[in-house]
Formats: sequence, structure tokens, C-alpha cells
Amino acid sequence: MRLLQYFLLISTCLILLGCGEEESKSVNTSKQLTILSGSELKDLKPMLGEIQKNTGIELQFEYIGTLDGAEKIVNNQGNYDLAWFSHAKYLSLLQGQQKKILAQEKIGISPVIPAVKRSEAEKWGWINNPNITWADIADKVAAGKLRYAMTDPTASNTGFSTVMGVQAAFSGSSDVITAKDVDVNKLKQFFSGQKLTSGSSGWLAEAYIRDQNKLNGLFNYESVILSLNNSNKLREKLVLIYPKEGVVTADYPLILLNEQKREAYTKLVTYLKTKEFQNWMMQNTNRRPVTTQVKPDQRFPKGYLIELPFPNNIDTVNEILFSYLDKYRRPSHSYFVLDISGSMGGGRLDILKQAVLNLAGDDQSISGQFARFRNREKVTFITFNDEVRDIREIQINIDAQNSQGMDMVRQHVSSLEARGGTAVYDALVKAYEMAQKASEQDPNRFYSIVLMSDGISNNGRSFLQFEQFYRNNADYIAQIRTFPVLFGESDDKEMKLLAERTGGRVFDSRKHSLAHVFKKIRGYQ
Repeated sequence: MRLLQYFLLISTCLILLGCGEEESKSVNTSKQLTILSGSELKDLKPMLGEIQKNTGIELQFEYIGTLDGAEKIVNNQGNYDLAWFSHAKYLSLLQGQQKKILAQEKIGISPVIPAVKRSEAEKWGWINNPNITWADIADKVAAGKLRYAMTDPTASNTGFSTVMGVQAAFSGSSDVITAKDVDVNKLKQFFSGQKLTSGSSGWLAEAYIRDQNKLNGLFNYESVILSLNNSNKLREKLVLIYPKEGVVTADYPLILLNEQKREAYTKLVTYLKTKEFQNWMMQNTNRRPVTTQVKPDQRFPKGYLIELPFPNNIDTVNEILFSYLDKYRRPSHSYFVLDISGSMGGGRLDILKQAVLNLAGDDQSISGQFARFRNREKVTFITFNDEVRDIREIQINIDAQNSQGMDMVRQHVSSLEARGGTAVYDALVKAYEMAQKASEQDPNRFYSIVLMSDGISNNGRSFLQFEQFYRNNADYIAQIRTFPVLFGESDDKEMKLLAERTGGRVFDSRKHSLAHVFKKIRGYQ
């Protein structure tokens, strides 16, 4: 009897161990799907474990801008199973006859809308008013009463959607819009109210918090604005506005790119549309559910979202975007503070030169053309080693016949030579002094500074001395942000502190090429 009990005990243990082994195998061999995704979907990270638990699918994300991502997919740059952006409109047009999109399913909804401070909304009669039009918004801009933040439409979907929405609303037509439907002066007047730009919707929200005393409006996802209002970081909450003519809506389609992963894709979509996930998404990301199982709660106004018409070919979309960059938006004055010390000799200086030359027209990709120096833009190059070596200001003028200024950029950058020490903060102070004076003389521009150094500052002012300079002049230069680029042996800690102090953002060219980083920075200039 005891022998039988012992045998049964051993058998039970072996069975349990076997089950454990099978369960372990199940977890370890779960299907993996690679996803090229918009960065705003980082807010789904807390749910990835639950997704894998319920579907057996491990999701691996790579984040990129919507337009850059579409170009990457169409040009076969990388092998991705899925794409997940705020919309598929640009990719649908860009793919042409290639048919990259094999299937797509909407997962969440968030319209791109304007929002204004509550005190202004009360004053203008805009609270709970369903009859506000895009023309009403334009009138407030024209009167100098609305000063808003919006992302660059070639870098971020919220800016893209706003530009397309304004173009459609001002066309006065319910048909498909073209680039010639609206008069240039009307659009220039509307976009003159843009006082803050960005290459990211998330960063724009953070920058709005910093500049909220100077701004009273914001164009962003409904979800981002709701999150801002709940953040306790606003001195005055924002009132969400839904223009009567309609808006452009992000519907977050999950897109199948790899036919071999269709079964896993279907399983994933099924779970993402469950009551469990849709409710979690609404509660934690402020996006509206797409299924009837979950009803939008009181944070979302009742009624249907009216969708504005959208161009039906890629040439029209690109023409609208180039017109915005070169004609409609406030022009920029961009300062590039560039290290030409001895450590930049050889390949490093060549890498820097090519990154700038790409902005002067060498990069002929769509994203490269969007990132190039823009018509009406001023570009100032401040080169330094153990002291400021050269200052060169160039005016960019682009028309159908020529691109005046681009050749001057090429000639200047190609002539750079590396030698000497590294006086980072003397050069940066010089950039701020020049930018402050320029902004006083011409306040109707965006001003920004890009700082690129491959080493630790070992000449001239220290970081602490720069901080003292910045504090002493903050009233005049706080709106001028510095975007440091990590390169070579640059001091990561100091560069991150510098970005924090000036309201900028660090870009790391050791993870991505310097050319890629300079293109990304253009969305913030």
C-alpha cells in the first residue's frame, strides 16, 4: 500500500512538473509581433503584459512620427508585422499601387481639436456653445486675442490634422479639398496665432505647461487636453472646442503589413476590441472606445463627431504641407551652435557637415524635403572651438526658380575645419545674446538654438556660469529654447540639465545618426 502511495505521489509530482514545463514553454514561445508605432501609444505600456497574458502575443514597439513612419513602410526600410499610428490617411495615399496596408481596424478615437483657457471661453461665449466655427477661431487670432500652441504638421499628427482641418473648413466645400481651395492670406492670418511649435504632441503639452502664462490656446488630441486638465499642472483649465464644421479625427487603426502574421493580428484585434481593453483604454488614456460594449462616459460630449473632408491624393497633401512651411506659418530664426574643436577632426566633422547639407537640400526623400531650411527662414551658424570662431547669418528665400541662401549654407558648412579646444557655454551665451536682440527687433518669428558638441567644455564659461547668465536674463530669453545634441563624448548630464533649464529637449545622435537627429529637431524650430 505504501509502495502504491509512493508511486502515486511520484507520478503526481511528475505530472505537475510537466504542466509547469508546458506552461513555461507557452510563455517563452509566445508569438512576437513587431509594430512601427506613433510615440503617443507609449501610454499603452502598462497594458502590454495583460495583452500577452490574454493573447499569447508579445508586442515589440518601435516609435516614429506618422509621416516618417509611412515613408519608411513604403520604402521597405525595416521588417514590421504591424503599424499603429493615429491615422492611416497619409500611408493610404503614399502607398499608391503597392498595397502595403493588408488590413486595418480602428482601436480608439480621439479628435484633434482646439482648446482655450476657461476665462477666455467665458468671455467669448464659447462654453457649451455648439455653434463655434473655424471662422470664429480665426477672428480671435486676427484680433490678437488667441495665442496658441500647435505641432509641426510634417512631424506630428496633431499639427497635420489641424492644417488639413483648417484648409478644409476654410474651403467652404464638403467635397474633397485641393491645395488651391483657400486663399493664402487667410491661412497666414490664422497661423499667425501660433506662438509655440513642436515635433511631438506630448512634448507640446509639456511646453504649454511651461508657457501657460503667455499662451491661451492649444491644438492637440482630445485625450491629451483631458489629461492636461486632470494633471493639476494648469493654473487655469482648458475648455475643449468642437468647431461646427467638423474636425479631423484620429482613429488609431491597427494595420497589418505582414500577411504571414494575419492569424496573430486577428487575435490581437479581437482582444483590443474587448470590453476589458476598451474600458481600460478610455479610463487610462482618455481615448474614446470604438465598440458599442463600452459607452463613452461624461468626460466626452454627446453627439456625433463631424469629419472634415480630406484630400484624395498624396500630391495635394504634400502641396498643402509645403505651403504651410513656406507660406502660412510664422517664419523661424534658427541658431546652430556647432563645435569645430580638434576632437571633431576627421570623420566627425564630415558627419556634421553632411547633416547640415541634408537640410540645405541634399536629402531628397519626402521627410528630407519637409525638414529642409524653409522659405523666409533665417539661419545663423555660430561655430566655436576654444572661442567663438565665426558667425554667419543666412536668409533663405525659395521660389519656383531658385533657392537663394541654400548655396551659401553649403559653401559655409563645407569650409569648416576642426582645431582647438571647446568653449561650449561662451558660444551658447553668444547665441542667446544674438537671439534676444533679434527677437526684440522681429518678434514675429520662432527662435530656437541647436547646440552640437562632441566633448566636455574646457574653455571659457562653465555650466554654472551659463546658468547664472540664464537666470539674470530669463525675462527676455525664456521663450528661446535650446536643443542639445549628444554626440561623441559630450557631457550627458550637463546637456540634459541645459535642456531642462531652457525648456528644450535632448536629442541623442549616438542612438540615431546625426542626420536623423537634425531632421527630428526641425519639427521644433
